[in-house]
This record gives sequence, structure tokens and C-alpha cells, in this order.
Amino acid sequence: MGCLPVSYPGYQPVSVEQNKVKFETAWGVTGLPSTPGLTLVEMMHAAHAGRLRGMYIMGENPVVSDPNQQHVIEALEHLDFLVVQDIFLTETAAHADVVLPSCAFLEKEGTVTSTERRVQLMHPVLQPQRDVKDDWWITTEIARRMGAPWDYQNAADIFEEIRTVTPPYGGVTYGRVENEPIQWPCPTTDHPGTQYLHKDTFSRGLGLFTAVDYTPPAEVVDQEYPVILTTGRLLEHFHTGTMTRNSRILDEVMPDGFVEINPHDARHYDIEDGEVVAVSTRRGSIRIKARFAERMKPNVVFIPFHFYESCANTLTVDFLDPVCKIPEFKVCSCRIEKITA
Repeated sequence: MGCLPVSYPGYQPVSVEQNKVKFETAWGVTGLPSTPGLTLVEMMHAAHAGRLRGMYIMGENPVVSDPNQQHVIEALEHLDFLVVQDIFLTETAAHADVVLPSCAFLEKEGTVTSTERRVQLMHPVLQPQRDVKDDWWITTEIARRMGAPWDYQNAADIFEEIRTVTPPYGGVTYGRVENEPIQWPCPTTDHPGTQYLHKDTFSRGLGLFTAVDYTPPAEVVDQEYPVILTTGRLLEHFHTGTMTRNSRILDEVMPDGFVEINPHDARHYDIEDGEVVAVSTRRGSIRIKARFAERMKPNVVFIPFHFYESCANTLTVDFLDPVCKIPEFKVCSCRIEKITA
């Protein structure tokens, strides 16, 4: 719910005055902005420039996940105050002034909504250890101490607020999802949920086709950096590996990062399969094990971004898509070199 700089929970635009008033009333606050906020990468630019002085990062690890890692680290160091709330002491938490330890998912109660819009109720199977607290408890307690009239007692209270202010969840109650998951939109308590979204037609009628103008990448290959670098994910790990790399089995299956390279290119650079090589861009350099892969096109290499020790985002460029503001993780120019000493 939420986590988008352009909308309140449930894809309700911040620019609509009615939405602003509704959430101010629900949260007992005034002065919510009527203009979209910054994306995470834009926040890092603002922090680096001194326009953003404090950050509260919850369940995110931008030191590993965001492009141009050195710029991210410098941005965090520019802040006056940084709070990180997470289940492990992540690479980002290492830069924090305050770290708030929170519960892992097996210790939590609450709802999760899948990518097919299925709202499911989760119950804890483990008791939290020591001083670890639920995310909702931590944020509620901070809000109370800052003067907000928040009185949530449990996850059910929070979900009740969600269904009150988010029309697609209006008919989803704790009692209903205790028995079986429900797919939103579910506007009323007697509604069965919606298995197929836009089953017969779109809400605006027919589909909308939009021509997209081609935009060249921010970086193109040249003599100094003649290879295209693309980054991505692996089956064995999720995002920055905060959870999966702390899973013994998954970490044993895929313990290290690698750079996939076409064997023909590798021979050109006198690189052996499994050899540690240097990969460099205009932003930094890493040492990483080479892996031959016939699937790779000539002059293109691939690096998964899960591994801090050989961090792919040390290399990537922080240029943003002008419309969606998504970083250009999939293409930048690099060079790959044999390590001779």
C-alpha cells in the first residue's frame, strides 16, 4: 500500500484534492502535498545536492540496489540524519545514524496482496526475538511521539483503515480473508471479488495504444568502453539478497556474483572460464569471476546485481527514463580486462 511518489494507497493520485483531504482526515494530519514526490533515485540526487537532509529507509537497500553506487553512498553521507528499519544490518544500514530492527515475515501478522490482486491473511509462526518489533508498531510509536493521533493496536486496525480509504478494498474484511483470499476490486462486503480484471472491456472502453519514441541509451560504446553491460536477477536470489543470501541453502547454490561473457569475446581478451577479471565503467570498477555463456551476444556482458562484494551497481548509470523514472540498469558502456598482477 502506498510507496509511490505520485499516489496515495490504491493508486489514488496525490494531485486530486479529494484524495488529499481523505487521507489527511484518516491520518489526523494537515498539509499533505498536492504534487508528486521524488523517486528513490531522485531522492539520492537531492541528498547529494543538499536539498534533502534526512531519510527514513524501511526494507530497502539502495547501496546495493540503486545505480551508481558511489554516488548513492556519497548522498547518504551528505544527509544530516539517516534512519534504517530492516531485519538485517544491510549495507545501507551501515551508513545509518539509527537502525530500528523489525520483524521478518514469519514473525508478522497482516495481509499481503499478490500480483494477481489476491489479498491474503498471514499469521506469525515464530515469536520475534529480543527487542524486534513489527513495522507497524515502530512507525505508529514514532508518529505518536511526534504528536500524531495514531491509535492502531494491531494489524487488523490498519487493514480496517485500508479498506475504509481504498475503494477496491472496501468489501475485504479480516473475517472474510481469514477463510479464503479475495481478489480486488471488491467494493462491498457482499461482492465475491474480481477474478479477471478487464475481462470483457477496459474501464475506458477499448485498449489504448500509445506510440513510443525511441530514445537512445545515455551511454554508447566507444574505444575506451567498447562493451555493453546489462544487469539483472537470478532465480536463486531476490533483489539485494538481504533475505536470500542469509538462507544457507540458497547461498550455497549461488554464493558469488559473476560476469557472463561470450566465449569468442573472452578469447579476444585472453580470459579463461572462471578467471577473476576487472569490469570497469566511468563510475567505478569491480573484480568478478568470468563465466562463459554462448547465449551472450558479442560485445555484451551480463552481471547479476544481488552481490555486494562484486556490486553490479558500482558500474551502472543513474540516467532515468524520462516518463517512468526507471533507472537505465539494462545498458551502459564498460570494458572488461584480464588482471595481470
